[in-house]
Parts: sequence; structure tokens; C-alpha cells
Amino acid sequence: MATMVAGCAASGAASPAGSAAGREGGAVASATATAATAAPAAPSATPDGSQAPPASRASASSKVEAVLARMSLEEKVGQLFMPVVYGADPGTVSGENSARFGADTPAKAVAKYRPGGVILFPWAGNIKSVRQVVALTNGLQKASPKIPLLIGADQENGRVSRLAPLVTAMPGASVIGATGDPSLARKAAEVTGSELRALGINLDFAPVADVNVNPRNPVIGPRAYGSDPAKVSRMVAAAVKGFHDSGTATAAKHFPGHGDTDVDSHTGLPVIRHSLSQWRKLDAPPFAAAIGAKTDVVMSAHVVMPKLDPSGDPSTLSKPILTGLLRDRLGFDGVVSTDALDMAGVRKKYGDAQVPVRAILAGVDLLLMPPNFTKAYDSVLAAVKSGKISRARLDQSVRRLLTLKEARGLLERAPVADPAKAEKVLRSAEHRKVARLIESRAR
Repeated sequence: MATMVAGCAASGAASPAGSAAGREGGAVASATATAATAAPAAPSATPDGSQAPPASRASASSKVEAVLARMSLEEKVGQLFMPVVYGADPGTVSGENSARFGADTPAKAVAKYRPGGVILFPWAGNIKSVRQVVALTNGLQKASPKIPLLIGADQENGRVSRLAPLVTAMPGASVIGATGDPSLARKAAEVTGSELRALGINLDFAPVADVNVNPRNPVIGPRAYGSDPAKVSRMVAAAVKGFHDSGTATAAKHFPGHGDTDVDSHTGLPVIRHSLSQWRKLDAPPFAAAIGAKTDVVMSAHVVMPKLDPSGDPSTLSKPILTGLLRDRLGFDGVVSTDALDMAGVRKKYGDAQVPVRAILAGVDLLLMPPNFTKAYDSVLAAVKSGKISRARLDQSVRRLLTLKEARGLLERAPVADPAKAEKVLRSAEHRKVARLIESRAR
């Protein structure tokens, strides 16, 4: 099998074979830092040890509950996964699909395991032309008739641009940050989101909410809006709103913060020694801002923060970080996604069968790109059957995923992308004008 390239890799556009402290300052940073320190009432424990959501959180809709009630155990487990499928067409026969799913085409893989979604990459043969991507996304949705798919992409713009050259070449986050104008972050996100939706892609793993304070950072750098938590917070909130203006779901990343590293989590395990106080002032504000703007997803980072969790586990597998800080302290009750599970940072301490189970127990809902899909799926299913992952805990994650789908119009019937419309929307004169405006305002 070819080596996967991680979901948020800065250099992952290649083929699989290759594969200072900021200041708090400003009203926005003050507000988000306050949100980061104001913990809601602790949730009560259910008899099986899982955490019941606080009473103040909205209950799932009757439509979500109806869908949940008729799902089998295997379907619920499938919803937790977002793998890569290989090929340009739903019916493309690929040895990669056979090796990973025991099903030789993307459509058959989706029909067999009924995952919550899939993520598209050029190196997996998914991105060739506008009409081809539309045919692929429509075909994948047809393979999942009971519950539509989240179809994701890493389209941050700038360095990480998986849909290039099909989409408008929008400036990356650092250039947008240099304009100092959050309205431009919102416009850029709306443009990108509208182009993704036209292709049948409904979830963008963006915006980057990291504060890039380490000049030696090999993985974030220009992917961040800047080194000032206040400015980054404003830009992140605006970007989330822009994506939502287009109907596209967002994933703020990489929690609890990947900005102060000099190790790439794709190839190693970074350690960040921020104290809780430093984290509140530096790393937390942009995530609090994203949550305030109602981001659909928060993606975890494969980084160790020993002063937040002394276990030595990466944040993706850390209950004190994902449940204690993200859920309980920041009050996020949307979907928590892992970063790509094929990355070295999350595989150093535990095996590929243990990682997905530990991630769910830590508070994760969506398991992105497991390196061995069948092993990961089987291990989660076995953990639920044995009681290691309670049925209540499983339902909690599935309910969040279904709620996200309902919010984006994906619960009952997937939108059908129109190739002729997509060709008009992508790289339109209006969209290219926005890109030029941002370039001209950067300073």
C-alpha cells in the first residue's frame, strides 16, 4: 500500500510515495481569554462513567433522534470515521481501496462501512477536473443513501491548497492577516466555501486557529493569521462566519495550539511547555473565538503539553485537554475531530488499534484518516461491544455528527452538485477580484 499523507500536512500535496510569546492585547483577546478561563458547571457522570452534557446545552432535534434510533451498532461506528478513498470516479477500481477496505472502488468502500464522511486529496487521485470532482462527490453520496456524507477537504489556501488549480488562488492566512481586516478573512472564506460547495464538498478543514509565535515552526508558519492572539482571534471568527455564509462547515485547528513548536507532528511528536496561564493568554483565544462564531468542528493537535496533561499523551488522546479544556472549560459541544491518524505524532506511544479507542475515550467524535481502516474500525466496534466504550458515549458522538449534518442540510438528503454551475462559480471574475483585493491590502 502507498503511504498516506496526513490530512493537514503543509507539504502533503506531493504524491503518497514521498510520503515568542505573543501579547494578549485588545478587546477580542480579553474577551476570548475570559471565555477560556470561565469554566461552566462540571457535567455529571452517567452510571457508565461517560459525561452527560450540561443541562444548558441544546438537546438534539427530533429528526436527529429519529435517525439515531434506527441506526445499527455497525452504522454508528462507521459514522465516527472519515477515511481517504482512492480514485477519480466512484467506480474506479484501485488496489489501495481493496487493501484498506476489502472493497475495490470508492463507492463500494462507502457502501460497505457507511462512514460519516470521506476526505479528498489529489495524491489519492480524487482531484482532476471540475466535472470529475462533481461526479465523484455525487457518486459517493449515492453510495450512502441512508445518511449523507461529510465530504471534506484541506483547502486552507496558500501553502495548503488541495483543490488547486481548480479553485480561485486565494491568499493564505498570513497574507490575509497582514491586511489587518477581518472582513477580508470573511470574504475569502465565503469565496472558498462557495467553490467547495459547488463541487459537492461540504466541510473544509479550516481555518487554522494557531498563533504562530515560533519562527522555527516547520508546520504552521504562514498557515496562521499571525503571532498576535487578538488579531488571530478576530480573523478566525470572521473566517468561520464566511464559510458559514456559503453553507460550508468549518474545522478550527489545531487544538490546544500548534503555534509554538519546532517539530513537525507529521514526522515527530512536538512538546509545548506552556503553562495553563500561558495557554489561556496565547493559545486559547482563537479557539474561543471560533467557538463563539459557532464552528462546526474543532480539530485536535498531535502535540504533548505536559503542563496541561502530565501523562505524556498527545492532545488527540488526552481527556484532560479535549474534555477538560475544550468541552468543559471552553464549552464546545460540536464535533471534535482528530488530525490525521496516519501522522507520526499520534502513533509513537500506542498501536494503530489502540489510538482510535483512546481518542474516543478522550472526547473525539470523528476519526480522520486511520492508517489501517479495518483495524481501526474493528477495534472501535469491539470496544463498544465489550463496554470499554459505552453505548451512551458512542451515541453522544454520533448525535453530534448527525446534528452537524442537519445544520448543514445533510441529514436527510445530500445536495446534488451541478457541474455546469460549478464551472461558472469556480475561478469566477468576482472571486478573482477578491483575491486581488486581499493581495493589494496586505502590508
